[in-house]
Formats: sequence, C-alpha cells, structure tokens
Amino acid sequence: MSGNVWPDLAGKILRDETGQHHVLPVRVYFEDTDAGGVVYHASYVRFCERGRTDFLRLLGTDARGMIDGSDSRAPAAFVVRRMNCDFLRPARMDDLLEVETHVKELGGASVTLLQAVTSAGRRIFEAEVTVVLVSMAGKPLRLSDAVREAFLAHGKAGGGKAVHR
Repeated sequence: MSGNVWPDLAGKILRDETGQHHVLPVRVYFEDTDAGGVVYHASYVRFCERGRTDFLRLLGTDARGMIDGSDSRAPAAFVVRRMNCDFLRPARMDDLLEVETHVKELGGASVTLLQAVTSAGRRIFEAEVTVVLVSMAGKPLRLSDAVREAFLAHGKAGGGKAVHR
C-alpha cells in the first residue's frame, strides 16, 4: 500500500475541557490476554507505549528518526525512567479500548505523561510515566526547542498546565 496513508492509524490529538491530549484506539486481541481471557497486565504497558510513540509521531517527532539521527540531531531516544501503574478494572478479548495521553510536566531532559486506558468511557488502567531523552550511550540530553514547543502546545493535563523545569 505504498504511498497511501491510513487515516487515524496513529490516533488523534483532541482538545476538550482538560486541554489537548492524544487518543489511540486499541482492540484487544487473543495475544493480549492471559489464560483466563482477561487482558494480561503487561499488555497495558505495551498499549501505553504505542500511545506515547504515536503521540510523538503526531507531534512531528519520529522515534526512528531520533534513533538513527536522520532528524538532524545526534542519535537519541526517549527511555522510560519511572512508571506508576494502577489497574482499575479488567478488559477482555475483542474489547475496544482508548489510550489517552496527557502532558503533565516538562523537565530539562524529561517529560512526565499521564496515561489512561478506557473502555466504553470508563477508566480501566492509569499510569504516570516519566521518559528521559538520552543519547545512544545512555547520557541524558536536553529536550530540543522543537520537541519542547511541541509538548508545550499540548501541555494541559487534567486542567493543569505543563510545568517547565
């Protein structure tokens, strides 16, 4: 399907009373579940990773371009520094979920995001995730002006405002 673009494959950036945030639809497949047919806990971590990656993509920051240095900077990547998770309700195979990602806080080299997985409008999983931009050698790097501006444009989370440290 070369040359064609699938609309909304990376989700959407939406605006509501909480500000701007990213929403990624996810369907639960058999591979996402445990032997009891309930979504396995690690699957929520993968769903959130997809949400963060597609959020970056829609902000104009391609993860692959960052890693291989083709985005005109030295090769770098965002890595998870901290993730606090709360499992609220179960999801099951074939459920349609949404992964919501809000910017909570910007640091010099880090971004803290609030993520929620919802099913039919009900929260079933929440995570606060801090990612740090690092060189391929693992050294923290300051966020570029372009990345910082992209995140600041989407900096309201839960009625608050992105904090710059």
